[in-house]
Amino acid sequence: MNKTITPSVTSIERNWFLVDAKDKTLGRLATEVASVLRGKNKPTFTPHLDTGDFVIVVNAEKVQVSGKKSSQKLYRRHSGRPGGMKVEKFESLQERIPERIIELAVKGMLPHNSLGRQQFKKLKVYSGSDHPHAAQSPVLLNN
Repeated sequence: MNKTITPSVTSIERNWFLVDAKDKTLGRLATEVASVLRGKNKPTFTPHLDTGDFVIVVNAEKVQVSGKKSSQKLYRRHSGRPGGMKVEKFESLQERIPERIIELAVKGMLPHNSLGRQQFKKLKVYSGSDHPHAAQSPVLLNN
């Protein structure tokens, strides 16, 4: 009889991947990144453990959306105070904080619990093409 083997925390090998978001569709990019963060691309994937890899996303300001989403897609946040709802369109958020767009798209595709928060910490997003993680020698993620 075959036994199911749960990988130990010390045996999990974490790699670094680099993704260029230039001219990529937001949702398709986010699903690929979320899959790697969760570890679904590995044969040792375990749903209740963090077996995923680190992902660096560069050129976040050049990500694309299809249709009229650039003028119609809304991002909402609330300060917690009465009347504290702030609404911002995709275009203005892309000019102001382009990293936030990819972060929110990926965060929504991760588990909504402490495991998802732990996996989200392995995502690094940068608006330009430069990143400070050259020492980790990231490998280009095949899309």
